[in-house]
Amino acid sequence: WANLWKTCVTDSTGVSNCKDFPSMLALDGYIQACRGLMISAVCLGFFGAVFGLVGMKCTKVGGSDQTKARIACLAGLIFILSGLCSMTSCSLYANKITSEFFDPTFVAQKYELGAALFIGWAGASLCIIGGSIFCFSIAQSSSAPRMGYAYNGATSVMSSRTKVHTTVSDKSPPKHFDKNAYV
Repeated sequence: WANLWKTCVTDSTGVSNCKDFPSMLALDGYIQACRGLMISAVCLGFFGAVFGLVGMKCTKVGGSDQTKARIACLAGLIFILSGLCSMTSCSLYANKITSEFFDPTFVAQKYELGAALFIGWAGASLCIIGGSIFCFSIAQSSSAPRMGYAYNGATSVMSSRTKVHTTVSDKSPPKHFDKNAYV
């Protein structure tokens, strides 16, 4: 089997012998392009995750809600770009494998599609879907204002079960509490 970084051979006893490619410049052009696209996808995914964390509403970094929405949209675009780089790389590699496999004049070692390509396509699809969700989050946050919640104070179990109405406006707490009063 072979991938973007090395070729490996496994014998009948299960022993694998892997060899890295000796030179980066001696590789075929499609392998160099796939390597570059995958490295770009990983780097873009990292920066998309950083911008995504800054652009979330639950973080305190990033400024106002409108600024956070723009940062989240930028993170979405970066994730979409990362997914497209990964999808292009996997598709280019799979196209080369299938064209060599079905070519009757190709006499060298023929390979088949492996699990890594399918995982790459699934990961790229998830990046594109996640980036789209980030981009659509700007439309939701710009139309609806952010709602704040007020804390009304704690109520005891005693006061929530029975309301005792007294004519005296005494704000002192009741004198007897059972063990579940603060739960």
